[in-house]
Amino acid sequence: MSSIHINIANKTFNADGRQHCAIADLQLKIEPNQFVCLVGPSGCGKTTLLNIIAGLDSQFQGQIALTEQARNPQIGYVFQNPRLLPWHTVRENIELVFEQTPPTQLIDSLLAEMQLADVQAVYPQRLSLGMQRRVSIIRAFAINPDILLMDEPFVSLDAPTARQIRNSLQNLWLQRPHTVLFVTHDLREAIALADRLIFLSASPMQVVGDIVVTIDRQQRDAEQIEQFRQHLLQHFPAINSLL
Repeated sequence: MSSIHINIANKTFNADGRQHCAIADLQLKIEPNQFVCLVGPSGCGKTTLLNIIAGLDSQFQGQIALTEQARNPQIGYVFQNPRLLPWHTVRENIELVFEQTPPTQLIDSLLAEMQLADVQAVYPQRLSLGMQRRVSIIRAFAINPDILLMDEPFVSLDAPTARQIRNSLQNLWLQRPHTVLFVTHDLREAIALADRLIFLSASPMQVVGDIVVTIDRQQRDAEQIEQFRQHLLQHFPAINSLL
């Protein structure tokens, strides 16, 4: 079980010849096996934060501490763009993440859960965007991650497709709970998935809200989700400016 301790004093980058402060004085702790949704306006630095946690961006002042009981935490990352190699089939794209012999049974079960078993020998360009996103989720889950980072994985999908993939994602997570940081602009989506909602301000990004989702996972139907959303908007009206 892995937790994430985030302490970023300052993260700046050069934009149009000027230094832009993306993140300042951000302190946050994510508990082991929590499913946390990060909600904030476009351009506030959510993707930058995920890249820092993943170790892809080391140019910041502060510290990211990943704690795990037995070994170095395994990190999975689902990007906004599926990033599939076009010259490899669906199955080959998944198998690429393994240094040794890929676990056939695990990959078979993930393909079945995501309803992609029938297209595992197909090349990415022949798949819909929704199917490509499902492949990228399988690829991240296949390494049995301790921490999973997801950067708006369902953006630009139609509502039925997003709902179907969201349900499959939740099923996979329930089978093997681990720590998840999920970026989204969709408050309903965040409520449907998360144990905890972290609301982030425009840059320089800071935490402006930290709310536990109190609906039982077995009761998160559309009506319960909408009631919780309305409750949030009524009691925390500033949330509207972050969506």
